[in-house]
Amino acid sequence: MASTDLIAQEVSRHDDSRRFVNDFSLQVATVNGSGSQSANTILLRSIFQMGIPVSGKNLFPSNIAGLPTWYTIRANKHGYIGRKKEIDFLIAMNQETAREDVLSLSPGAAVLYDEPMNLAALRPDLTFYAVPFDKIVATVCPEAKLRKLVKNMIYVGVMAHLLGLDMVQVEKALRKQFARKVKAADLNWGAAKAGFDYAASTLTKKDPCRVERMDKTAGKIIVDGNTAAALGSMFAGVTVVTWYPITPSSSLVETLIDYMKKYRIRPDGKATFAIVQAEDELAAIGMAIGAGWAGARSMTATAGPGISLMAEFAGLAYYAEIPSVIWNIQRVGPSTGMPTRTAQGDVMFTAFLSHGDTQHIMLFPASVEECFTMAQDALNLAEWFQTPVFVMSDLDLGMNNWMSDPFPYPTQPIERGKVLSKEDLDRLGGFARYKDVDGDGIGYRTLPGTEHPAAAYFVRGSGHNEKAQYTERPDDYENNMLRLAHKFDTARTRVPKPVETGSSRERVGIIAYGTSHWAITESRDQLRNEHGLETDYLRIRAYPFSREVQDFIENHERVYVVEQNRDGQLFDLLRLDVPVELVAKLRSIAHCNGLPLDARSVTDELMTLEGN
Repeated sequence: MASTDLIAQEVSRHDDSRRFVNDFSLQVATVNGSGSQSANTILLRSIFQMGIPVSGKNLFPSNIAGLPTWYTIRANKHGYIGRKKEIDFLIAMNQETAREDVLSLSPGAAVLYDEPMNLAALRPDLTFYAVPFDKIVATVCPEAKLRKLVKNMIYVGVMAHLLGLDMVQVEKALRKQFARKVKAADLNWGAAKAGFDYAASTLTKKDPCRVERMDKTAGKIIVDGNTAAALGSMFAGVTVVTWYPITPSSSLVETLIDYMKKYRIRPDGKATFAIVQAEDELAAIGMAIGAGWAGARSMTATAGPGISLMAEFAGLAYYAEIPSVIWNIQRVGPSTGMPTRTAQGDVMFTAFLSHGDTQHIMLFPASVEECFTMAQDALNLAEWFQTPVFVMSDLDLGMNNWMSDPFPYPTQPIERGKVLSKEDLDRLGGFARYKDVDGDGIGYRTLPGTEHPAAAYFVRGSGHNEKAQYTERPDDYENNMLRLAHKFDTARTRVPKPVETGSSRERVGIIAYGTSHWAITESRDQLRNEHGLETDYLRIRAYPFSREVQDFIENHERVYVVEQNRDGQLFDLLRLDVPVELVAKLRSIAHCNGLPLDARSVTDELMTLEGN
């Protein structure tokens, strides 16, 4: 490269037009078990406390310690909080991956690295900052065994200087992180200040990434989806929770245990709930179904492998018509797959889970707020329709940090559905458990312990008639199955409706669900600003699909169904559901590498399919 080219490149680095003010993606590359999570959370919160929209995503290995892990913080003044495909600033702390991490960056990116790695020689088109972390941490941490953990706080201080973070906000975030450990907070604050002082006295700012105060996070919170789901379930009145630990669902029940112990213990010390760790997922759903039959609001939480084990019990609950809620925090499959990567890969399997003709209600939360509100939706729907309801979250939503408005206090009443009391039975004289009285496919039920001679009935997983009596008569079986199908069709009118965005007049429509939503909102802006393509967007929130889904497809020439699996599973469900003449309008955009969906991938593939 000529010297004039180098000068031009250096000038461009300092050109104010290239300043990434409140708009960059920062990635920390380290190893699992090194204690970097606290440092990364402090960086995230410091940016958030300066009023800048932010999100954090943890890419970690499925072991306890020693393997590479990456944590990505995205700051965006426009409020985009989905994953950004490009990394603008890399903090390289892992010798094993440092070379590959640096070589994967786009030209113009910046790298902060541990000085002994000597990464600056790898590329001339990046900005490098070398920091002697071991020397700095030795001056602030006398105990050698703690330096490995405290070392991470050095890069917090260095980045505070390079980005322009307010150290008052850094200290506030740090002391929140170590709220119950004053000595640890003081030690880590000393390390952060040492990193800041070193950067201020030694490093010359050359990269374009900056932060400046904004006011777009006032009143907002940062929380993960599993915590939101736990809170929502408690507010929704769940009384029995059964589970078996499995990534990435474990933290949902672990958090719920803490909340229930704090808020659902009576003054006399007695709990108003039961949370049971079963021996496996099969036992967990069996217990949840038993509790649902007994009248409890019951739930379990699992991931794909657990869903596989639950298939037979799911069929029993569907056929015997017993309510329960199953949270599926989806991860990459099949088999063990990649337990710590995200996907939307269980949609088709869950929709028809079990042998025979089975159809299940599914809810698709896209945000932590919907994890909270759909917890109540799911329990209400399960009891109203007397059936299992699956809430299809994923690892990205469940375990990562998301910015949100505070959750609304629930005002919707708890719905127990068609439950007959002693007084009802006195008036009616009796009932037929599986008879469609109201024309909606839903029978009436009683709860165990109802004091009336007509309250009892047999619960059967085998053939039964309207009175819950055993039968193998073909007409009884067919009538029962048709009624169940009619009940599922009735659910179309009660599940959460889809959300439509746009003018409803564009030629091209986009359908997505769950966490794919965040890539779509950004991609639609890219399509408009870069290609002049206006789109309409429908976010599906539940299955079975309501009438609005078919109307959306009818109103567009082409509809792209975007999701995070290999085979286009929602795309296939739509093709099974809509009239055959609408199927030709559907196109699939499927993403299956285990990373959260990013807008640029959607934009590029959609424009390729559009012929551009």
